[in-house]
Amino acid sequence: MSAALALDGVTKRFGDVLAVDGVSAEVPRGTIYGFLGPNGAGKTTTIRMVMSILYPDAGRIRVLGNGNPEAVKDRLGYLPEERGLYKKMRASEILSYFGRLKGMPAGEARSRARRMLGEFGLGDWADKKNETLSKGMSQKVQILGTMIHDPELVILDEPFSGLDPVNVELVRNLILDVKRRGRTVIFSTHVMEQAEMICDGIVLINEGRKVLDGTLREVRQSGEQAIVIDYDGDGGELWRLPGVARVNDAGKTAELFLAEGADPQRLLRLLVDRLEIRRFDMREPSLHEVFVRAVGGRGT
Repeated sequence: MSAALALDGVTKRFGDVLAVDGVSAEVPRGTIYGFLGPNGAGKTTTIRMVMSILYPDAGRIRVLGNGNPEAVKDRLGYLPEERGLYKKMRASEILSYFGRLKGMPAGEARSRARRMLGEFGLGDWADKKNETLSKGMSQKVQILGTMIHDPELVILDEPFSGLDPVNVELVRNLILDVKRRGRTVIFSTHVMEQAEMICDGIVLINEGRKVLDGTLREVRQSGEQAIVIDYDGDGGELWRLPGVARVNDAGKTAELFLAEGADPQRLLRLLVDRLEIRRFDMREPSLHEVFVRAVGGRGT
């Protein structure tokens, strides 16, 4: 079976700016794949080329096995980075409108719109105008609009942007539900924690170039082993520990990376003397740490 998406040496320039520089990657069908990178890395430009909003200056793109992505647009669902709803339309109306744009019969689009709104906690808002919806509700309506026609490939550009924790979880469940139905999801984000929770694989892009890609396991195994601790006390002590080369400290949780030859058991004894340790284990580095190291930053 062909990949859901295949990029081969894809390049895009805007004047003197090389926005995407020879990116190649494959996204297997039936997976959740993250396009990761800092702001301005080239993620959105790449997605727009996949959607035929922009065209590559060089390279080839195959979507759902077709070398002409425009020919399969009705089989795709797309949530752009810049979002908006027609304010005076009702939530059910805008959803059914999106469905009709993708070729659904009007009656089927209307009934599916109401069913989806009910399933995802917006049934009472189906006949409300979009201007009355909260930001989180509007976001959910727009994501449902990308899925109403049951697309084979769903592409979401920064889908978690601006959502509170409750709605982040709801959107995450939406994405997982799409995968359970055998579909493929690609989403872009610069928030590593979201990608780490649900992605089967990732492509990391920085300054227009692919830095690394692969399954989440492969990517994490490419980094050094980390010692992960949960602690209470003065986090400044972590930086003063002998044998610790780097620290990625989040306040109450930290990743420690040892210098060559350092003894983890000695480190544990030193930690217990200086801090209250609630957890101490060794594991693969977090995606955050892989990301920071791959793009040339320093753990903080």
